Amino acid sequence: MTRRLILFAAVVSLLIFAAFQAFLFKSSGSFFTPKTEMPVAREAPPAPVVFGIATDSLEIVEGVVESGETISTLLGDYNIGLTQVHDLSQKANDVFSLRKMRAKRPYTLLCARDGARTARYFIYEPNETQYVIYDLRDSLAVTLCQREVDIVERELVGEIHGSLYKSILDAGGSAGLVDQLADIYAWRLDLNHVQPGDTFKLIFESKQIEGKTIADGKLKGAYILHQGKPLYAIALDQGKGVSYFDQEGKSFKKAFLKEPVEFSRISSRYTKRRFHPVQRRYKPHLGTDFAARRGTPIRTVGDGVVVEATRTRGNGNYVKIRHDKTYTTQYLHMSKFAKGIRRGVRVTMGQTIGYVGSTGLSTGPHLCYRFWKNGRQVDALKVKLPLAEPVREEFQDVFLARKDSIIGRMEAMDVNQAKTEMLAAQDAEPENSI
Repeated sequence: MTRRLILFAAVVSLLIFAAFQAFLFKSSGSFFTPKTEMPVAREAPPAPVVFGIATDSLEIVEGVVESGETISTLLGDYNIGLTQVHDLSQKANDVFSLRKMRAKRPYTLLCARDGARTARYFIYEPNETQYVIYDLRDSLAVTLCQREVDIVERELVGEIHGSLYKSILDAGGSAGLVDQLADIYAWRLDLNHVQPGDTFKLIFESKQIEGKTIADGKLKGAYILHQGKPLYAIALDQGKGVSYFDQEGKSFKKAFLKEPVEFSRISSRYTKRRFHPVQRRYKPHLGTDFAARRGTPIRTVGDGVVVEATRTRGNGNYVKIRHDKTYTTQYLHMSKFAKGIRRGVRVTMGQTIGYVGSTGLSTGPHLCYRFWKNGRQVDALKVKLPLAEPVREEFQDVFLARKDSIIGRMEAMDVNQAKTEMLAAQDAEPENSI
């Protein structure tokens, strides 16, 4: 009896197991055999389009022109002979000469996917906004292409820590923005004396290609809080180019530039008694000498009319400009005059009128800059100069609307938030591994 019960139980168990296995097989395949997926055909990703050229059958080679490299050496390894290079050079002369290629500029070479790897296209990028396509196929063609540049308005805010230059760069700005600020605030604020804790806010144009910034453009508005005092600079064009005005509509500029030569140093100041290095005697030096490299551009410090552009034994090549009934300036020892500079020509502030040299009684390249007020020579670095014209009456409404817009936007810029975001970005940067 017991043996029958045991046998009966075993049979029942087998039947239950068989039924359960059948259920699993019906719903998900064999219980013991792992499911095998059928292979799925996947399409290969499309070949990239490079400079408007489909590269389905082409190999892409990218590089940078090295010092001493020419088009012949670059294409020599890609089955392009000197005869073909010569023919290409002739075609390129009217578009973009191959002799204009410079080191450290990028290029892209598209060649055939065969044993010879014959070059089909050579693309050279002379700058960020242009590229030249040299078509090396049978027809040989050269095309100069212009990338589309987008002008995007950007904002920048930060706190001074160290120098203004470093602070603006750390906040995501550029050296060009610092130069613009220095030029705008030159007569109002010594940017070398800004202090930790001072803040800045900028609204400016950014030139971008495919979302990448290639250059920062003109400032539309600026703000510097120095020693608790806010000083806004608002851009406005009154018909003679963009100028900057404070929140009261007063010009940031004097009627004259501070210096006639950029990137120079003062080598000799205005004095009533100086030992002349050529004449070897003491005499008045009624000008300011700016030492600079030969060929450095010399700019007129204000609008005016050229009254003299000539040469004398002592002054060498020089230009004299009458600005109005009160002020006259003179620029001595030029290597040469700028194109078109002659007596009677009207010039505008900042215009190049000549180039630094060492003509006349001079021991080295420099500019001697002289300044007259009411017919008397004075020290150009100490004379009290008038401000440029303020916002004119007919532009008051435009200025007030622009001022309200810029100040409103800047008040919404949070310096503390910008500082927090900058610190977070620094923390997120990976440490250099050894």
